[in-house]
Amino acid sequence: MYESQDMSKSIIFARGELVQPPYDQYFTGTTYVNDLVSFESPLGCIIGNVTFAPSSRNHWHLHPGGQVLLVTGGCGWYQEEGQTARKLRAGDVVEILPNVKHWHGAAADSWFVHLAIETDFKGGPPHWFGPVSDDEYNKLPLSNAYAR
Repeated sequence: MYESQDMSKSIIFARGELVQPPYDQYFTGTTYVNDLVSFESPLGCIIGNVTFAPSSRNHWHLHPGGQVLLVTGGCGWYQEEGQTARKLRAGDVVEILPNVKHWHGAAADSWFVHLAIETDFKGGPPHWFGPVSDDEYNKLPLSNAYAR
């Protein structure tokens, strides 16, 4: 079993549905999204509960208005362009400034769940780039479930 629990059902909010077209083209592997606050909200932000199956990840992208990730379960990775990938676990918070190119997703041996908050969505939708290569991704260590 991956990690200390099976997060295929998520752990706080409902797992949601498989990422749907046209956004599914920007993910490698199996990823689910539950939209908690939609772009139709007058708040100017979007909040989604995102559940990544092991090895699943999104492509390189940026958010014109920035993004915040609140990790709620499992083990995953976050990487900004030109930086070393950072291991993420439940309780971690990632503040992503506007227009910073990055990716995030699950460790190869763990489910990974986070709340993704797109701040200032009125700045525009995400800009998507190419996938994180398998060669690049496979260089990352396994989650080592109980170590930080």
